[in-house]
Amino acid sequence: MTLWRGKDPLILASQSRARQMLLANAGIDFQAVPADIDERTVQQSSGLSAPGEIAGLLAREKALAVSLHQPGKYVVGADQILALEDRLFSKPSGRAAAAEQLRDLAGRSHELHSAVAVARDGKIVFEDISVARMTMRQLSGAEIGAYLDEAGEAVSSSVGAYQLEGMGVHLFERIDGDHFTILGLPLLPLLAFLRSERLLGV
Repeated sequence: MTLWRGKDPLILASQSRARQMLLANAGIDFQAVPADIDERTVQQSSGLSAPGEIAGLLAREKALAVSLHQPGKYVVGADQILALEDRLFSKPSGRAAAAEQLRDLAGRSHELHSAVAVARDGKIVFEDISVARMTMRQLSGAEIGAYLDEAGEAVSSSVGAYQLEGMGVHLFERIDGDHFTILGLPLLPLLAFLRSERLLGV
C-alpha cells in the first residue's frame, strides 16, 4: 500500500532507521541512499554556531550530495542538532561518554533542532527547520547505570544517548514539540511540500 504518486521512488539520503520508519509508516515509496559527506568537516568549515542553521546546512548538503547521482528524483536530506544552552552535543562514542551526556542533561531542558531539505537535480526546492524542547528528569547514578544496561549499544547511535521511541522515554518528565521533529524528520511540512508537488494521493 502506497500513497506515493511519483514516477520514481522518493530518495532518502539517510541510513536512520527512525527516518525510514516514518516514511514507510506514511505510505511513501522510497529508497534509502545514505549521503557520503563528512558532517563534522562541513559544520566546522561553515563557521555557523546556531544549532538550527547547522542542522539546515547539513540537511541541504546531504540532499545535494545524493541528488547529483539521482537525476530527476526528489531527494530528502535531514539532520538533527541537540543544544543545551550554548553547548552542542554529538553522538556519544561509548558507554562512558553516554553516561556523561546523561549527567549533563539530567534535570535540565534541551532543544532538538531538526531540519529537512529536498533537492532535485542538484538544487534545493524545499527546506524546513523545527524545534522540540525536551526536559529530562533528575537521574541518579544508579538510574543512569540501569538505563545504560538496558539500552545497550543503542545509546551510541543517538545524540543525547537516548531514543525516545525506545528506552529513552523513561528519561523525560516533559516534552514540548512535534513527535516527528524529535525523531529527526519534520514530517508534516515535508508531506505538505510533497502534496504541493502532486506526489501524494492524499
